[in-house]
Amino acid sequence: MMLSTRATQLARSAASRLLLNNKPPVRTMGTAKSFHLDSPDNNETTFFDFTEENYERANRILRKYPDNYRQAAMIPLLDLAQRQNGGWLPLAAMDKVAQICHVAPVRVYEVASFYTMFNRTPVGKYFMQVCGTTPCMICGSEEIMQTIENHLGIKNGQTTKDGMFTLLEVECLGACANAPMVQINDDYYECLSKDTMIELLELMKKDKLPPVGKWGSLPMNGQVSCEGPLGKSSLFTVPDPPKVDPDRFKEGNVDPASVKEHMAY
Repeated sequence: MMLSTRATQLARSAASRLLLNNKPPVRTMGTAKSFHLDSPDNNETTFFDFTEENYERANRILRKYPDNYRQAAMIPLLDLAQRQNGGWLPLAAMDKVAQICHVAPVRVYEVASFYTMFNRTPVGKYFMQVCGTTPCMICGSEEIMQTIENHLGIKNGQTTKDGMFTLLEVECLGACANAPMVQINDDYYECLSKDTMIELLELMKKDKLPPVGKWGSLPMNGQVSCEGPLGKSSLFTVPDPPKVDPDRFKEGNVDPASVKEHMAY
């Protein structure tokens, strides 16, 4: 393909600048400055470090992986940092995880910015994620969103002035059988109606959010998990987990070719 005269001139100009600078071209991997916008509570001078208790947890997490797969602990360590920091990850927390995992900070930024479970800006004490995907939408998620917005005086993506509530509409949370639903922090509240959503909001204001069942969810219509009117009809027993050799990482490193065997796949 022939370049136009203008394109040729631009290419020659760029090459000349490189030669004059006498520096090889460098591919940047990203920096703290290019990654986020500074704020008073999240900038290059902000301090973060794990507590002694969480360092113990971090070490337990790291022991699950061979030394040459240390970066595999990145996601659980980010989750640990986020929980310690009140539900969100400042730049300093991501840098600390990079230090522990022996990777460049940008590798942690990539993970934290990809997965929606990680929040890189502050959220409220009660972080409400309302599913708006098709099954929930058909069953009334738009009314649930409208109910929350009207009751708290905030819109999608906003936090109340007292820092108690953050509202966010998200994509499928995997509870389609009990639509519509909302995830509040870690827990699922399902089979919602306008009245039961207001009930939940008022309970949260009193810090009396009802506990979920052993399945990590609470249908607000009285049913048990996602059982139908006939109750449980399958999966009456729990299968035995695969056997894992407790000394599988005794030598420190592991041969990448044997990872499946070591992880009991």
